[in-house]
Amino acid sequence: MKFAWVMAEGNVWDNKKQFITTALESGMDHIVDFTDVDNIKKLGNVKIISDTEGSDIVMVGRNSEGDGTLKVPDDLSESKDLSAVKRLKRMNKKVSAYVEITSKKHEQLARILGKDADYLILMGRDWKVIPLENIIADLQKENVKIIAAVADHDEAKVALETLEHGTDGVLLCPREINQIKKVADLIEKIQSESYQMKPATITKVEPVGIGDRVCVDTCSMMQLGEGMLVGSYSQGLFLVHSESMESEYVASRPFRVNAGPVHAYVMTPGNKTKYLSELETGDEVLTVDQEGNTKIAIVGRVKIEKRPLMLVEAEYHGVVLRTLLQNAETIRLVTEDGEPKSVAELKVGDKVMIYLDPNARHFGMAIEESIIEK
Repeated sequence: MKFAWVMAEGNVWDNKKQFITTALESGMDHIVDFTDVDNIKKLGNVKIISDTEGSDIVMVGRNSEGDGTLKVPDDLSESKDLSAVKRLKRMNKKVSAYVEITSKKHEQLARILGKDADYLILMGRDWKVIPLENIIADLQKENVKIIAAVADHDEAKVALETLEHGTDGVLLCPREINQIKKVADLIEKIQSESYQMKPATITKVEPVGIGDRVCVDTCSMMQLGEGMLVGSYSQGLFLVHSESMESEYVASRPFRVNAGPVHAYVMTPGNKTKYLSELETGDEVLTVDQEGNTKIAIVGRVKIEKRPLMLVEAEYHGVVLRTLLQNAETIRLVTEDGEPKSVAELKVGDKVMIYLDPNARHFGMAIEESIIEK
């Protein structure tokens, strides 16, 4: 998952406070700072990256070899920064190594620090000539998260997409406050997954009796055409529409998906699934539209109640999928033209949107394995 940290160093407190507040409102809760840590902690639940050992993540390299204050030794095994990183790791501290890439020697220092540190922050006076490709390639098998210091959205985009994989994150040092929201939007877009939706033909619709049904309320508002991927089979999920439409029976609840019975799968970030019965407050799920575009939503509440259920069966190119949904007028699937259609009105021959996964699943993770579900 891509991420962004924010550093508003150098501003007077009133200005810095505006930058950091905007960062928190945009979902960025990791702040790099060296002078106003106590004040920043009062603004919200944040993680502080600083050069003191009491920080959430301790930074090594500032006022040292990393920023050029001390000379990088010819023998990198004698590096003071490397020694500091190793010492802090032995103390079970989270460590970020900071290196300004001003010479080939500093590039080599970054590579060796990246083998021990949890995070590697790369800064450059001329950012565009930082050899990101070399460092990413050299450290790709290490556990370190590589972070490029950037000033704005355009630099962040390049850093996050370098060598296709890109850096794991960016350290945003914004000159303008509006860049914080732009970078937050960029990361949300990069992280969003896309699923290829298919129109499946309804082959059976029939009531089956009473079962425990799960209703998922999220902390996000869904639009017309949006819902969640839900189903009884891991190989294929139905797009169950949100309750974003008005009804003569109930008011619109665009934050809700009346999803299905407790055993059903629901798609979550990273192309993983969970059972609906496993969801709880604070979990992440994916909301999906009819074109397969996704957003991450936080679960606010889950309600499990006994309700009458309806069996829905659909077929796509020989693949038969089934799921169970509450038998109610307000429960809808999404048709191939993007319109929500109530299960009470579904007929054999109707086409609804599904997602077919070519992989089987083991504990919710996609794997290449042959599994028969029926």
